[in-house]
Amino acid sequence: MNKAREGGNGRAATDNGQNGHVYIYNKTRETFVATEATIADSYLRRLVGLLGKTKRWAQLGRGLWIVPSRGVHTIGMMFPIDLIFLSKEKEVVHVEEHLRPFRISAVSLKATSVLELPAHTVFRTGTQVGDRMEIARLNKQ
Repeated sequence: MNKAREGGNGRAATDNGQNGHVYIYNKTRETFVATEATIADSYLRRLVGLLGKTKRWAQLGRGLWIVPSRGVHTIGMMFPIDLIFLSKEKEVVHVEEHLRPFRISAVSLKATSVLELPAHTVFRTGTQVGDRMEIARLNKQ
């Protein structure tokens, strides 16, 4: 990952301290996993995650990148999600499809972040363990 896209402490870079959007591209499969993902890189953002979001959130292209994270839960959520666990190098180390509400995901000690995505994203994109992701800031003008 280009160091200009990542903060020196390993956290995702943000514009003026605000939480912007990023795209997530599967370089191995040459497909977009998310075109409008939010970064959850603070304690409060990680704590809240997708809680309070309705099923309307789960639209094609949406996502939440939780940094750092090795596992998540869906307690309090109202819809299923797909999970992609990433290493520091943005390599897929684990995937979970269709994690239903009020469940706890596996914990991956190899992971440093987790992508929460609308259900069926993993299937639609063909994402598998070993794939390499590119995560970069959206350039909105």
